[in-house]
Amino acid sequence: MDIELRTEARTQMLDVTARIEERLHREGFEEGFCFLYVPHTTAAITINESADPAVKADILMVVNQLVPWEADYRHREGNSPAHVKASLFGASELIAVEKGRLVLGTWQGVFFCEFDGPRKRRLTLRLSNAALIR
Repeated sequence: MDIELRTEARTQMLDVTARIEERLHREGFEEGFCFLYVPHTTAAITINESADPAVKADILMVVNQLVPWEADYRHREGNSPAHVKASLFGASELIAVEKGRLVLGTWQGVFFCEFDGPRKRRLTLRLSNAALIR
């Protein structure tokens, strides 16, 4: 199953925690694992603090400093920095589910990371019963 997303900026971190848990609720999924996969080469998924929006801003500031848009990139499409950033963050996360909720720390949230927006995007979810994984 997929969650459709629309990003609004070139680089953006969208908190998708509530949307994922809504999907768990809709599916009646109570316990097991939620596998999240981003099927895009210029976007990623990560887990980090969701309580203070300044954390997202700080992460994006540092990532944009580490991988600037202007450099001697060879990729002709002009979005090489987005590919590099997506590789640094990663395309997947595996999160335990208990009582229909993602098992996250007190301040943690799940973020879809856009590095080549704005775009229409997709986040793929796969649910697995805990009994199937040993």
